Amino acid sequence: MNPARHEAHDNGAALVAQAVARLRTGGVVAFPTETVYGLGADAESAAGVAAIYRIKGRPRGHPLIVHVPDRASAAYWADLDARATALIEAFWPGPLTLVLARRPGVARFACGNESTIGLRCPSHPVAHRLLVAFVAAGGHGVAAPSANRFGRVSPTRVAHVFDDLGDDAPLVLEGGESEHGVESTIVDLSREEAALLRPGSISAAQVEAVLGVALRPPDAQVPRVSGTLAAHYATATALELITPSRLAARVHECLARGERLAVWSRISPEEPVSCWEPAAGEPLTYARQLYATLRRLDALRVDRILVEEPPAEPAWVAVRDRLGRAQAGAEARG
Repeated sequence: MNPARHEAHDNGAALVAQAVARLRTGGVVAFPTETVYGLGADAESAAGVAAIYRIKGRPRGHPLIVHVPDRASAAYWADLDARATALIEAFWPGPLTLVLARRPGVARFACGNESTIGLRCPSHPVAHRLLVAFVAAGGHGVAAPSANRFGRVSPTRVAHVFDDLGDDAPLVLEGGESEHGVESTIVDLSREEAALLRPGSISAAQVEAVLGVALRPPDAQVPRVSGTLAAHYATATALELITPSRLAARVHECLARGERLAVWSRISPEEPVSCWEPAAGEPLTYARQLYATLRRLDALRVDRILVEEPPAEPAWVAVRDRLGRAQAGAEARG
């Protein structure tokens, strides 16, 4: 990181005020949340939202999530029915995004071509200070996807933002390592039956317990939302998910072809590989380490990354979802 080129500071009141001023004039700011670092712009600024798409290289039809500091700010964007109110009371601030029918007349810049809007209230204290100050200055919400190039591995540390965005890195608010490490759970409430569109730290079972009904899986009619493409979170290096029973044989096959391997697994490979990364056996720890580990293994520039599949259990759903998309993304790049 070149401190003369990039701005990352201690997030005092003056810096937050500077960030708010940038947002209010159509600029962009990177900031931490409890999930990943976000690249934010005023959701009501055409120029600001356009800058997000340009910097990320993100297709314009992909909606963004609008971040708000509280329930009252969310009500500016969408009517909150009993279901939304119950989930907000249970999980906000926190890693839950609600997809709701957008109120007539509000800005559509962050919504792609959808009639819906994704709303989230992050719990990270730096994000909260920024959003409270932004609303106090007259704003209504900050549109923010992850602060990385489109389709690549999400950033969970401030260094990841600089590594990914280079000279396009804006003012960046420092917030340490992300607590959860995977993006928010997304629940669609825009239709009669609630649906889980993306798994995250808040489980489907937790949401269902609040709503009192089962979430249905997504179908062709659900609105498009952020982070749900089949190929996403891609490493530049070829990446394969391997079942535990197949891992040793796959290591042997790749080594026999002369490939340099990085292996992320619970038990060290029997044959020597370029790098072995021990895998956490607990899902929350694994999720918190997920993107930083993928970035570290990708930087080794080996020929292939082999990742032992995590258990097919409910607690691992979000991790398995991201790893599956990472494998598809790496295949698409290759």
